[in-house]
Amino acid sequence: MADDVLILIPARMASTRLPGKPLADIAGLPMIVQVLRRAEEARLGPVVVACDDQAIATAVEKAGGRALMTRFDHPSGSDRIFEALGVVDPDSKVRIVVNVQGDLPTVAPADIAAALKPLDDPAVDIATLAAEIRNPQERTNPNVVKVVGSPIAPGRLRALYFTRATAPSGDGPLYHHIGLYAYRRAALERFVKLPPSPLELRERLEQLRALEAGMRIDVAIVDTVPLGVDTPEDLATARAMLR
Repeated sequence: MADDVLILIPARMASTRLPGKPLADIAGLPMIVQVLRRAEEARLGPVVVACDDQAIATAVEKAGGRALMTRFDHPSGSDRIFEALGVVDPDSKVRIVVNVQGDLPTVAPADIAAALKPLDDPAVDIATLAAEIRNPQERTNPNVVKVVGSPIAPGRLRALYFTRATAPSGDGPLYHHIGLYAYRRAALERFVKLPPSPLELRERLEQLRALEAGMRIDVAIVDTVPLGVDTPEDLATARAMLR
């Protein structure tokens, strides 16, 4: 485990489709604790849950983890983890911040670790993950975000665009973007201070703000997409997977 890597898990209680989902029971543990366990198993560095409700903090602390209360009105998880970073590491010793979404209870620890690899290149500001789309229905599903990128090494792309459309056209693989990010500290600070960008607002994809500002995002290709829990049906699937 590195002293200069910090994993932050943003979690908020409000959810229109699945109210209170961070505390939803999955295999005997609250979902946020399942995510905490996956992040700890990655063995990259300390793990902290940045939350907006004392009930979440209590559940995390009861499981032996560390939680930090943040403002409830943050517009995004990126803003929430930036607030937490300033509290957890006021002396700026952390060099890399990994943002693991709090609704990914099945994320593989090895995939969390894979997100750091692109940052070996000093030109990369932000690293993220994607998996090749195997299900034909996902190619046209607007809820499946695709990353369009240039291959620069085996298992790695330089991101050119993110979209809900089917892209790129023509023969070849399409990639399902996985919303897990590893930021250089300076990149995260710059990102949260940028105003929302035109393409970000049009596609409703926050990562486009970074690309429009000229920041470099590289993508590590992994084998599978973790289940994001957004609905009661997703929760039932997660329970079956982790039973």
